[in-house]
Amino acid sequence: MNTDNQNQKSFIDKLHKEHTLTKEEWITLIEGRTPELSEYLFSLARKERHRYYGHDVYVRGLIEFTNYCKNDCLYCGIRKSNGNAHRYRLSEEDILNCCKEGYDLGFRTFVLQGGEDGYYTDERIIHLIRMIKEQYPDCAITLSIGEKSKESYQAYFDAGADRYLLRHETYNHEHYRQLHPSNLSPVHRQQCLRNLKDIGYQVGCGFMVGSPYQTPEHLAEDMLFMKELNPHMIGIGPFIPHHDTPFAGEAAGTLELTLYMLGLIRLMIPKVLLPATTALGTIHPKGRELGILAGANVVMPNLSPTEVRKDYLLYDNKICTGDESAQCRHCLEMRMKSVGYQVVTDRGDSLNI
Repeated sequence: MNTDNQNQKSFIDKLHKEHTLTKEEWITLIEGRTPELSEYLFSLARKERHRYYGHDVYVRGLIEFTNYCKNDCLYCGIRKSNGNAHRYRLSEEDILNCCKEGYDLGFRTFVLQGGEDGYYTDERIIHLIRMIKEQYPDCAITLSIGEKSKESYQAYFDAGADRYLLRHETYNHEHYRQLHPSNLSPVHRQQCLRNLKDIGYQVGCGFMVGSPYQTPEHLAEDMLFMKELNPHMIGIGPFIPHHDTPFAGEAAGTLELTLYMLGLIRLMIPKVLLPATTALGTIHPKGRELGILAGANVVMPNLSPTEVRKDYLLYDNKICTGDESAQCRHCLEMRMKSVGYQVVTDRGDSLNI
């Protein structure tokens, strides 16, 4: 191992031992990665993951219930000004049918994900949460429906919501403004995450890897922010362009850097829940398996009705849009088994409390 690699290896060892680095050390470690270093990192990340979660992989049943959105984020296929998007909303009955199918397949967490759609008022969301909890009291409900007031978050929590996913997207304020319209604020988004934690949710944040204009310094700042926030879950995946957005011509994020960041996150917050995302599986046929081998421990198969899946396209070429829910579940089970892990029927609560 050459001198540069030895220096990087010492930073990985420090991270493994102390679970933190300085901004400069993060930048050096991200800029100086090599295949050899990555393998060393992944071996340590797996060790940490096995210490707390064994070889279990938690499944979350994803229900994409609306692709209407009031926002105009430059990277997103369901942005407000994409006139080519075929819009849909699932009814409460549709959503409960997805939950029933998921429950019968062994899912014990339902993730309700959608654009910021004004049709779904607090009253509608609260009623939906109560209905799901009434029918499936042993299941966790995760919401991923964007920025709301603290009062709204509290009301959802009081109704029975357990977890909330809100990617911070990028900590760096200038970079945030390069990816979002001027009416959206990084300060507000980060405050939403703090509000969610204060209320008592299991909270998930995260970012896109390789988004336009992203630098190693931005990624270093993301790591420092997440260390300070200390979330229960972190969702990262490669940026993938969508043909109907201003970033249509931008290069996608890479598998290699995404896996490397997964490994670093596992060492930084060893007990965190870390998904191997659908976006990873989209940029590489074995992306999700490689994500698990880099330290991830969650997968999120789709429970949405097949007729709407092709319309919830945040990025191009998304996988599994034609599969039935049972196919998604079975396929992931086989994929996890192929790399020595097993999908478990479990709520899969975070140990990072």
